[in-house]
Amino acid sequence: MDLQQELNKTGGFKNLDLLAKQVVEGFIAGMHKSPFHGFSAEFAEHKIYNQGESTKHIDWKLYAKTDRLYTKRYDEETNLRCHLIIDNSSSMHFPEQKSFSIDQLNKIAFTVLASASLMHILKKQRDAIGLSVYSNSYDFYSSEKGSERHHQMLLHQLSNLVLTKPKEVETNTYTYLHQIAEKMKRRSLIFFFTDMLQTSVDQDKLFEALRHLKYNKHEVVLFHVFDKEKEVLFDFDNKPKRFVDVETGETIDLYAENIKDNYKQAVSSYFETIKLKCGQYKIKYVEADINKKFDNILTTYMIERQKFI
Repeated sequence: MDLQQELNKTGGFKNLDLLAKQVVEGFIAGMHKSPFHGFSAEFAEHKIYNQGESTKHIDWKLYAKTDRLYTKRYDEETNLRCHLIIDNSSSMHFPEQKSFSIDQLNKIAFTVLASASLMHILKKQRDAIGLSVYSNSYDFYSSEKGSERHHQMLLHQLSNLVLTKPKEVETNTYTYLHQIAEKMKRRSLIFFFTDMLQTSVDQDKLFEALRHLKYNKHEVVLFHVFDKEKEVLFDFDNKPKRFVDVETGETIDLYAENIKDNYKQAVSSYFETIKLKCGQYKIKYVEADINKKFDNILTTYMIERQKFI
């Protein structure tokens, strides 16, 4: 059964674990086209053998299949602590969806499935996973653990983000990033999913909070989640439309074509500022267009993991 059939069958994201598994399996199947050609479908339970290591744990059966040396991992090996941070403000639930398809996800659904896919790999790698969710409050926090019970609890939390929609919920991202940074005592790889949209944008405070996440030598990846077609290119037909601010409820009536050029220029300038600040603070910035596949998310994880451990 393919991913779209499973979405239809479950009525959305009720079987998130299976959906994530299918995303990861599809990614692995396409890895022969990527810089990670050397990884097989079994990569998640093995690590590449490095010259000088003991040969005691080499998987010779896998060597016969792949002509590459891998050593087996064991349950007690935890090589990485990873913390997922998710912005659950109202703007992350754009565009409004009554049902989902793999080619038609809103920002929070894309974020949830991407996060669950990362968790699936992390679980196979015996790595510890934590989660923070914020909106107009610090909604959820769990420190990094590696147990199956913990994994299922996080999946339940993620599923609820898609199945329940906050109404007109604003947030000051920087407030909660500071709180999360204070909780992160041990060096971790942090994946932050956000659309970087706030009703009142204090850029200095926002970027200072991002810098705080780097405290204690954490590595931070900012996945900038957006609908490029609508939110960047402003691709609407030129009929009179009422645009609604999903976080405040404010409305404006206009013809999209009348403001399209100025809008695109303003958004482009803001996005460029985010990229420059991330570069300045040594935070990896990754565009996460919800109209594209998850390969960019998972490839980023693999690159960052190799650099981290």
